[in-house]
Amino acid sequence: MITIKEIQSKKDLKQFVKFPFKIYKDSKYWVPPIISQELQTFDKKKNPIFKDAEARFFLALKNNEIVGRVAAIINWLEVDGQNQRKMRFGWFDFIDDTEVSKALLEKVEEIGRANNLEYAEGPVGFSNLDKVGVITEGFDTIAPMVTWYNHAYYVKHYEALGYKPEKGYIESKFPFSNVNPETFKKAQELIKRRYHLKALKFSKTEHVMPYVDKMFDLFNTSYASLSSFVKITDIQKEYFKKKFISFVNPEYIKFVVDKNDDLIGFAIVMPAFSEALQKANGKLFPFGFRHILKAKHNSKDVIFYLIGIHPEYQNKGVHAVIFNEYYEIFTEKGIQTCYRTPELEDNEAIQKIWKHFSPVVFRRRKTFRKNL
Repeated sequence: MITIKEIQSKKDLKQFVKFPFKIYKDSKYWVPPIISQELQTFDKKKNPIFKDAEARFFLALKNNEIVGRVAAIINWLEVDGQNQRKMRFGWFDFIDDTEVSKALLEKVEEIGRANNLEYAEGPVGFSNLDKVGVITEGFDTIAPMVTWYNHAYYVKHYEALGYKPEKGYIESKFPFSNVNPETFKKAQELIKRRYHLKALKFSKTEHVMPYVDKMFDLFNTSYASLSSFVKITDIQKEYFKKKFISFVNPEYIKFVVDKNDDLIGFAIVMPAFSEALQKANGKLFPFGFRHILKAKHNSKDVIFYLIGIHPEYQNKGVHAVIFNEYYEIFTEKGIQTCYRTPELEDNEAIQKIWKHFSPVVFRRRKTFRKNL
């Protein structure tokens, strides 16, 4: 007998956050979140997404033991602003028992129907900067901190419960030794002269901050045409500033501006924190913070987290300017492997940007959909 319990207290929420620690405790590839940060993500007083979205959190119990969890999410910017009548769900984890996954998804579907939504899709987060997709191929590689990991049996549950693949995502990597500077060195000089552009270098996080709002504005502009896009609001910008920017080495943030100092291109690269987070095992103290700090300064692997070019400049080679900046800093730091976070399979523009580096797809993931 499966019982579904809606979370009402901080104690329940902590159980929700800690549940994956149980089913992945023997996994070499799962990366635990920092528990305190995950709790803040779900705190309706601290995360501004809840001004435009609502979420309910559920645990599945069997014989009084927690065996699954799910977050049922409605992003009203998406529903009302874009007329995407979508019931989102994420943070969906469960033991290999279809009765468990079924009971959790039935709760999601019930909420969707009660709000006159047309379909459910997941796993997705609240917005575009959250994690996305269930892994369908590539279970034997450690997950970056900005993605979910899952057991191989998850996909069978979606299929058994009437969910169909909706969007496909790829994750790829390439050794830094694949990067031939001749492919962008001369081009970037020409592009900077032709369009009166310059690249900005940073050595301190405080120097980055004046440009971050512009970066999110450009993110909204450059990603607007993608099928999964939901705009980032002004209040969310402040939240993401505090949540993400301090994690990123300032020298790994690259901005390209025009002659009026308007931002026309940006990229954010993060050190690979996964192994440090595995050592931290969900806790910053007493030693977790030390592991993370060590990875921030010494990791030889990097993750291309975000890259955006203004639509007016998307076919003008601006990415060559960005790659030249990264080539110099990666050479200096002895970087070995470059990873890319999940990108939509149908995002042809981004695939073209990377083709010179001969990236290898090492993981695929999908979201699944069911009409309500």
